[in-house]
Amino acid sequence: MANSPSGESMVHRIVRVIEAFDGEHHTLSAAELARRSGLPSSTAYRIVDELLAESVLDRDGQRLRLGTRLWELVSRGSKVLGLREAALPFMEDVQSVVGHHTTLGVVDQQDVLYIERIGSSESAVNITRVAGRLPIHATSTGLVLTAFGPVDAQETFLRRRLPKLTDTTVIDPDELRRQLAEIRRSGYCVMPGTIVPESTGVAVPVFNADGAAVAALSVVIPRVNGPVQTSITALQTASRGISRALGWDGTLRDAIRRSL
Repeated sequence: MANSPSGESMVHRIVRVIEAFDGEHHTLSAAELARRSGLPSSTAYRIVDELLAESVLDRDGQRLRLGTRLWELVSRGSKVLGLREAALPFMEDVQSVVGHHTTLGVVDQQDVLYIERIGSSESAVNITRVAGRLPIHATSTGLVLTAFGPVDAQETFLRRRLPKLTDTTVIDPDELRRQLAEIRRSGYCVMPGTIVPESTGVAVPVFNADGAAVAALSVVIPRVNGPVQTSITALQTASRGISRALGWDGTLRDAIRRSL
């Protein structure tokens, strides 16, 4: 792909246009899209015209939105599709038992990416949403996947400078190392108030046929008097079901590892 005068490839510029849409900006005018993408107006408008022609973007009056063809193309070969299909029945079981938001998340680069969510109008405060991202170190999903992930990824994570989001967010590498070891030992993660002070995240890993932790199943419950043990039991039961649906035989790929 040809580069722009700034050195950006066309693919990178297209991604910037698509990334301008998020959970708070479902539709944008062409001018807003250019501003949010950080591209020159002429470049943004040209890319928009091409994406409209391919139905990657749709026009809604004077507003633009992501097109259904983009969803179609992504759904055809996305690795998360099988995860979502396997997890949904079990997530519904968890939500019916716990009565609070139930989510399925994966690690993508330096974030947790949530790929499915079942909500409840009576649940605790929860800022997760489908296709939303949160920092690994401040989420039960992120820490449980790091604890059960490759050692080199753990070491890379522990070397990063991490922001403290609330009073209870752990950012000290030594404390995080101890926390990861405890998660590995117990098989679950409980994190009170690390992003939203009023809520607690509880998460367990989901394994694939190779015994690798590919996702985490979690709930968000009230920090005060939340059903922690009920949540752990429901999540572990559901996780075993999802993992078996993915072909897991009960063994871990990296069962013998050096201590964290």
